[in-house]
Parts: sequence; C-alpha cells; structure tokens
Amino acid sequence: CKVSGEYKNSKLLAPFHRKLFRECRCTQHRGAYDKSQDRNKSKMISWCLSILEKAMEAAHTFFMANPEHMEMQQNIEDYKMTAGAEALQLVDREAKPHLESYSAGVKHYEADNFEAAIKYFEQALREYFNEDMECRSLCEGPQRFEEYEYLGYKGGLYEAIADHYMQVLVCQHECVRELATRPGRLSPIENFLPLHYDYLQFAYYRVGEYMKALECAKAYLLFHPDDEDVLDNVDYYESLLDESIDTASIEAREDLIVFLKRHKLESELIKSAAEGLGFLYSEPNYWIRYGGRQDENRVPSGVNMEGAEVHGLSKKPPPKIGRDLREGGPLLYDNITFVYNSEQLNGTQRVLLDNVLSEEQCRELHSVASGIMLVGDGYRGKTSPHTPNEKFEGATVLKALKFGYEGRVPLKSARLFYDISEKARKIVESYFMLNSTLYFSYTHMVCRTALSGQQDRRNDLSHPIHADNCLLDPEANECWKEPPAYTFRDYSALLYMNDDFEGGEFIFTEMDAKTVTASIKPKCGRMVSFSSGGENPHGVKAVTKGQRCAVALWFTLDPLYRELERIKADEVIAILDQEQHGMHDLPINPKDEL
Repeated sequence: CKVSGEYKNSKLLAPFHRKLFRECRCTQHRGAYDKSQDRNKSKMISWCLSILEKAMEAAHTFFMANPEHMEMQQNIEDYKMTAGAEALQLVDREAKPHLESYSAGVKHYEADNFEAAIKYFEQALREYFNEDMECRSLCEGPQRFEEYEYLGYKGGLYEAIADHYMQVLVCQHECVRELATRPGRLSPIENFLPLHYDYLQFAYYRVGEYMKALECAKAYLLFHPDDEDVLDNVDYYESLLDESIDTASIEAREDLIVFLKRHKLESELIKSAAEGLGFLYSEPNYWIRYGGRQDENRVPSGVNMEGAEVHGLSKKPPPKIGRDLREGGPLLYDNITFVYNSEQLNGTQRVLLDNVLSEEQCRELHSVASGIMLVGDGYRGKTSPHTPNEKFEGATVLKALKFGYEGRVPLKSARLFYDISEKARKIVESYFMLNSTLYFSYTHMVCRTALSGQQDRRNDLSHPIHADNCLLDPEANECWKEPPAYTFRDYSALLYMNDDFEGGEFIFTEMDAKTVTASIKPKCGRMVSFSSGGENPHGVKAVTKGQRCAVALWFTLDPLYRELERIKADEVIAILDQEQHGMHDLPINPKDEL
C-alpha cells in the first residue's frame, strides 16, 4: 500500500484508488499481518477506507445532481467493488433535508406504509417552512446591478430604495421555486408543495384520521380549487365524520393558510411596483398541476379500484403519456413479422418486429455506412462518447443524400437510408394507433466497434441505461423531464442492420437502471420501437467483438420540433424526383444518348 509520488496527479486518483484498495483488501483477507508487528500497514488500511468513503461521497453527490453521467455511476460501482465494503452508505453531501424527507415519504406511501409516510411528509413540511425562512433571509443583502450598468445608474434615493426592496421581495417570492428544485437541476419538481398535502390527505384517510384527511384535502384545494377528484374526496371525508361535527368549521391546514396569504400579498406588491417603477414582471405558475405526481405509475389521490367501488372515493384516471395509450394497429407492409408486444416485453408501449429490411437492403446499408460515417458524429466528435472501450461512428440522412448527390457513395444506397427511415416512421405511427402525425426528431445511422485489447473484464455498457425524453434518476426512481433531455421526443425506434458481432444486446430495465425487463438480440431487419419517456429506460450491452450497426430514429408529435436536416432531406428528395421525372419526359432516343 505504499503511496507513490506518481499518484499525486489528480487524473490518476481513481486508478490509484482501485490499485491501492485492491491490495489492501487482499492483505486483509489473507490475514497475513499482525497488528503489533505491522502497525504502519494497519494505519494505511484505515486511511485507505477513509479516503475511499470520501471519494464515494463526492462521486455520489455529483451523480445525484447529474443522474445521466454514466461515467460517474461506473466510478461508484468501481469504488464499491474495490473496497469490498457493501455496508458503506452513499451520502449526498448537498442533499436538502426537506427533499430527503419528502422522498422517504413517497417511498413509504408507495409501499402502503401510511403511518411512516405521514411521519416523513409532516417532517418534510416542517423542514420546508424552516428552509423557506432561511432562503428568505439569504435574499437580504446589497443591491445588485446585473440588469443595468452600475456606473450609468441614475436612480434617486427613493427609486434606489424601491429597486432594492423589489429585488429582495422578488427573490423571497421565488423561494418556492428554489425549495422545489433538487441540487443540480434546472427546473423545480412540479406541484411540489401541494403534493405534500395530496399525499397526506389519502394517507390520513388510510389510517382512519378523517378530520386530518379533510384538512389536508382542503389545503390542497387552496392551490387547485377546481380539482374534481379532491373535491369528491372532501365530500367523502365529510361523510365519514360524526354527525355532531360541523364540517364547515374544519378549514385547511393553518400552516398553509398563513404561507399562502403571505405569498399572495407579495405577488400583489410586486405587480403594483412593476407598474409604478416601470419594470416587467410576469407571475409564474408556481403550482403547475402536471397529472398529479411526476412518476408515471401511481397517482397520489384516490384509492385502488376496489376501494373506489365500495367507498365511492374518487380515483384519478390511469397515468397517460400525454395521449391515449394504444397499440396493435396494422403494420402496413407485407413480409413484416410481428414478434412481441408490450405485455410480452414486460413494459408499456413497446413492440418488436422482424423483416422490416431484407438481407439485400441490410448489406447495402452496411456498405454505404462505411463511406459516409464520421467518428463521434452527433457527439461533438467524441470517438467514444458512451464507453472508452468502443469506437462510435454516425451519419445523418442529409449527409448520406449529399454524398450520394456528389457521387461519393451510390445515390441509390443513400436514397435507401431515407426511404427505410420513412418506412419505419409509418409503421410506428400505425402500430401505436396515433391520432396525429408523427414527425422525425432525429435520424441517425450509428455503428459501434469494439476496440481490440480493451475487452478483458469489461463491466460497462455500450450505451448506458437512459430514457430518451427525460433525465433518468435511478436513485430516486424518477425521470426528470427537463433540459438537457430532449423532452419533445415521443417515440423511438431502432432498426438493426447486422448480427455478425458479439454482445450488443438491447435491454429494457426498470427505473432503477439495474433490473432488466427484456433483452433483444439485434439482427438484420429487426426493429424495436417504444415510447420515449421514463416508462422505457433502456441501454445497450457491451459490444465485445466486431461492429454493430443500426438506424436510430426519434419521433415527435409536435411539428415545432421537426428535424431540420430531415426537412432539407425532403427537399433534396423532391428535387431528385423532379429531375428523374424530367428525364423520363424528354423525347430522347437511347441510341442518341449512346
């Protein structure tokens, strides 16, 4: 365990940890030393473990704020393996207490442990209001001049005082957004504070505390007075109370009444000041109701269907992915073979098809790929954007057509890339029975090549587990629909071109990014398609030998997010068709052409 000077370089810190702790662990397991004879080694092992624990805390803290940083996730796993210490707790050094309590409450609620859920949600509310006081106090301070030139500021005394006061007040008003935002996130948890009361109203009902359930339901209605489900729940809770109780006298929770009264007064003051001082202010909707909770499997209000039928308590409708969930529509083309649907793939909005491409088309596409692909295309030129053990190459459909038009690759083959992607779009639109047009969001031919000499003992993935339109957070079992995720993507498809490689299976997982629910072996003409949200986390197992090629397709239902290169490619195809049509119309004798 001797520390060498070469490891002073921070870039070598992680490999140093691995080497150092592997040696320390082996020494421990051998029992080859006696503490009385080798105190230095014993001290070194203790130092090893303390340093590793700090490294794991730092890595975990970073990962919680950047849940799609797969390299950091791999570092954490390496640290665990190296230490051989499964009991080490992962600590988020930037965790906010009220968010931690809220997450714990959600977990207990979903496990039907309602007493524990109540404990944590109530604790989360107390911590929330304490954090709010601290956030507001931090808004106090010197006046900021980011919005205008400091030296050019000409405000008089009273105007300067008013400006400063408004800066502080707007900052304090925004604390509700700050407290709903996890460290490292760009946007807050939607409907965050109201959800505490929504969870609590049902949890209290389940433990038989109907008066508290009624207070929490009425508290939730202060945010969303038109929520029909909770209005029904209020009526039901009132019917459960003793007839001697005046239900009209039971009001919403006092803590929230005071909080919202202040929030409303602040809003009125800011709007009034904006008019008087001439600055722009638009009140955000701090309590956006986005289908209740953000997770896509459960809803916070209501009971199970049996309970709803017996007790008459309302239940919110099943979660939707922004549209009706349907599948099983016609496949449109002959020879396409249906393989598995969502149920058989153990998920939602999934389908597996074969023979979408013929063997000849696969060979032609694979051939043209070698002539148009660039290393790191689509990932800012990074040779290995997903794993250092593979080379990544890609090409867009417009680039293929451009190369074909210039004669650098056969135009027929470039046109095939365009045509088969359009074929895939029509199949997805038809099979999932979409009521509106599906547009291309991105079209990409990709190849992953295993690098020789780097395949021994690989434990990484070719493409780490992720979701296509949200940031997957395996620790919290959430998928955050916010930038830099492509939130506008609605459906995805992968069309495979070959199978002459080892590894590279496509996998679906649970939101924990570990539990595999389905595994698909690529082959020529096979296509897997699925909805792009957190309901379908997926990745690619390591390609350990050869080259794996596919056409990756992402679609959107919003025409505002149509792929610009695809629109240009459509124009190129229109020109080519027009030129070809013009050639047929010309009265030219083939002999004259010769």
